[in-house]
Amino acid sequence: MILAAEKGDITTIIGGIAPNWGPFGSLGNEARVMVEVVMAIAILLCLGIAIWGAAKQRIGATALRDTFSAEQGKGLIVAGLTGVFIIGSLGTLFTIVYGMAV
Repeated sequence: MILAAEKGDITTIIGGIAPNWGPFGSLGNEARVMVEVVMAIAILLCLGIAIWGAAKQRIGATALRDTFSAEQGKGLIVAGLTGVFIIGSLGTLFTIVYGMAV
């Protein structure tokens, strides 16, 4: 009996969060881990902001009939998801900028 879970490890799970190091491959292991941890925490914070915004938008739109709260919630959702996108693409952006020698 062969289990599919035996083939994977933690890097397959967190590989999407970790940046593609490219020209920054000379960083030490400790520095890489610190950057990955900071990026993961920032992504979690941005997702938390987006969830808070969704709750605020839902409560403001239905329960309280508060349009200001609903609009503020929409802004938080957009801000949180934009932050996730930007943080997730930082590794690629740094590699492109370094490759262009800008």
